[in-house]
Amino acid sequence: MADDYLVRIGKLIRDARQHRGWTQTQLADALGTSQSAVNRIERGNQNISLEMIARIGEALDSEIVSLGYSGPMHLRVVGGRRLSGAIDVKTSKNACVALLCGSLLNKGRTVLRKVARIEEVFRLLEVLGSIGVRTRWINDGKDLEIVPPAELDMAAIDADAARRTRSIIMFLGPLLHRMDRFKLPYAGGCDLGTRTIEPHMIALRRFGLDITATEGIYHAEVEKSAGPDRPIVLTERGDTVTENALLAAARHDGTTVIRNASSNYMVQDLCFFLEALGVKVEGVGTTTLTVHGVPDIDVDVDYSPSEDPVEAMSLLAAAVVTESELTIRRVPIEFLEIELAVLEEMGLDHDRSAEYSADNGRTRLVDLTVRPSKLEAPIDKIHPMPFPGLNIDNVPFFAAIAATAQGQTLIHDWVYDNRAIYLTDLNRLGGRLQLLDPHRVLVEGPTRWRAAEMMCPPALRPAVVVLLAMMAAEGTSVLRNVYVINRGYEDLAERLNSVGAQIEIFRDI
Repeated sequence: MADDYLVRIGKLIRDARQHRGWTQTQLADALGTSQSAVNRIERGNQNISLEMIARIGEALDSEIVSLGYSGPMHLRVVGGRRLSGAIDVKTSKNACVALLCGSLLNKGRTVLRKVARIEEVFRLLEVLGSIGVRTRWINDGKDLEIVPPAELDMAAIDADAARRTRSIIMFLGPLLHRMDRFKLPYAGGCDLGTRTIEPHMIALRRFGLDITATEGIYHAEVEKSAGPDRPIVLTERGDTVTENALLAAARHDGTTVIRNASSNYMVQDLCFFLEALGVKVEGVGTTTLTVHGVPDIDVDVDYSPSEDPVEAMSLLAAAVVTESELTIRRVPIEFLEIELAVLEEMGLDHDRSAEYSADNGRTRLVDLTVRPSKLEAPIDKIHPMPFPGLNIDNVPFFAAIAATAQGQTLIHDWVYDNRAIYLTDLNRLGGRLQLLDPHRVLVEGPTRWRAAEMMCPPALRPAVVVLLAMMAAEGTSVLRNVYVINRGYEDLAERLNSVGAQIEIFRDI
């Protein structure tokens, strides 16, 4: 066993040295030892102390070993491989988390089909379990059953799990119908700069919710007699803001009109779910929603969330940057049409199948085949807009795509404070991205990608963009601490491997 550990440590050291571009002699010089000693260490033929491991890690600017049994997960990517075949899009992460929050409206049994098994969902399940909600995976782990208690135990809430997900903010809408006062930990999630919850508060105050924030906790009090007497106008056409307003309106005894509402994919899925609960929602897919609330919801409901358009965009980008022919099945085309229109102008060679219905019976799907293409930079800048514009979460993928195109592309990510900065991590892999300000990046293409070892950016979509670039780069790359990717994607490495990628999951010893 000891010899096996020495071999594994030696392999990690060898990989880190090669990523640094050093010879054994150069590492030996940095350590004040001999080349033959480094050779023995890398072959696992020499005992090595923790002090020496630390010195090697410092010399190579690489964390060689993490102590403990459950250290961070890393990915080792052998790039330069072409993808081929077909891959299915999984159900929507953002819809699934909204539906988990929405299940709190229902006193009956909720079954959600093909729920994404991702860290964001797991964190919400931990929170739900801590306050008394019974959840279990059924049908060989494909589906999720949710049964609420008669009374929620908010005093027992798992604060650590709650702070690791921004989705916890969507507990406010359902909870204001269940209790007069409660506490909720601050929302967390991706590191994307400051995002105020004031738009949520403006909408939910109309339902009698009053929030005081102190020391990492939202203290909520509810005036049960309150209710909107005129249309609610959202100050931000945000997805979670709209969902929170919908969740509050669902059990309000009366009609609620929500204006400047998001009509994005996860909002539509939540509307379809509310209809399954018996709540009538008019205007789905528009910016004005009219909700006919039901004060008491006690039904057994079975619902299938639709597929994830952002994951579909991820897979499309994987095909483009690796110059591959790949069929992406079950693409929710309504929420990818603008992106495809932009890519068509850039020269993308693709075709799509006839439309068919998702399992929810409402969302339109297609199968999309992408082929290797000679892309030209778009004339106009790439920037997000509320649906039906280019999806905010799809903007980062255009950084990798633009890096493969001929010419300069301006990307304006105006929504988030920090995300554009993370896109410049592509420069470590051979990209030529110039940060003009915290929201704008100029991308110069085409790019000759090169392998590298680096830490995962702390934001979900830029992290996946880095992974895609590593797949395009000749040689072996290492992406360290990929928890943020697991927050939003289920078995991404294994699924990419199924169509020709070579990605190894590993943990430090």
